[in-house]
Amino acid sequence: MPHAERPSTSMPRLRLSASNSRRLRIVGPLVLAPAAVFAAALSGAASPASADQISSAKAEAASISAQLNATQARIQTLTGQVNQADYQLSQLQGQIGADQAAIAKDQSDVTKDRDELRTEAIADYTNSGNGNQVTEIFSSNLNTNGIRSEYTAIATGNVTTTIDRLHTAQSQLQASQAALQQQTAQATAARNDLESEQQQASQLAAQDQQTLNNVNANIQQLIQQQQAAEAAAEAQAFEAKVAAAQAAAQAQAAATQSSPTTDSTDATAVPTGALPPLLPGAAGAVEAAEREVGVPYVWGGDSPATGFDCSGLVMWAYAQVGISLPHYSGAQYDDTTHIPLSDIEPGDLLFYGPGGSQHVAMYVGGGQMIEAPYTGASVWITAVRTGDGFVGVGRVV
Repeated sequence: MPHAERPSTSMPRLRLSASNSRRLRIVGPLVLAPAAVFAAALSGAASPASADQISSAKAEAASISAQLNATQARIQTLTGQVNQADYQLSQLQGQIGADQAAIAKDQSDVTKDRDELRTEAIADYTNSGNGNQVTEIFSSNLNTNGIRSEYTAIATGNVTTTIDRLHTAQSQLQASQAALQQQTAQATAARNDLESEQQQASQLAAQDQQTLNNVNANIQQLIQQQQAAEAAAEAQAFEAKVAAAQAAAQAQAAATQSSPTTDSTDATAVPTGALPPLLPGAAGAVEAAEREVGVPYVWGGDSPATGFDCSGLVMWAYAQVGISLPHYSGAQYDDTTHIPLSDIEPGDLLFYGPGGSQHVAMYVGGGQMIEAPYTGASVWITAVRTGDGFVGVGRVV
């Protein structure tokens, strides 16, 4: 089982795709998407993004985000007010409908009562002797003209009174209905104003969201630009370190040759020619590893199908060219020949932690290495790290 390998404390800050040259020496600046809020800041994007640019962009994003949150809160309030206005309108319209129904019912009842009363009066007047108290007054021997006039007045008065009451009730209902209709018109206008404001706020929120998306995209690109510049500087610094080590080794070899008394067993003076040659399959192993950029880190993983951990990637890459390695960085450290940093070549392995037990990566040239870094990340190409935890270079033989 593989050890719980982990990378050194100096972690990578940039991933490079497999399409990048494995001997890439300078990472060019990224081309940023246009955005009005950064047009001036990005007009000279040839230089790496500064921390001030990123800080300013983040401040702009925070301001837009706060404005967007306020607008969204306003939209919620307006939505509630529109719903309330719709409810009030439905109540008013319901009351108007009830008043109209009451007016129609009263009109129907009074019309029916008036017709019945008139019919009964005519019947009593024309058909005396039915035993009805009303008709009896028409069959009396008294002077019927006065009685008839009195009955007519009574009957007519009853109908007139009822009609007057109907008119009064109808007038009151119509006045109430007119007031309700006026309230409805005012409520409808207020509701429409609220809805218009809600739509305007929604449009503003959509614009703010688009601006925020653009700003956040530019922030990411600024950060990537900064990381690319840092990675390029780190790769160049590593190559300078290797060149300095090579110069020092050559100077020491020259000094050794000019001074025969120098102890030839000095480990620091091992001539380059004594190192084991790079295996022919090393370049193929590098190419195989680079094809797997983007495969997720999986502890114990040793194939593209399952994912890779650090030693699993190295083991799999070399297996593609017929070279067997153990699945543990410490064992790989033991199985490789340790060489000076000044003699590193693509395909050599970089080890971290005591005895190489914590992490292993493969050198791809140009001051860069490929590795499966840690859980949550994927196989990537990054600048070589020689900080805390770096213990040396091993050559597969």
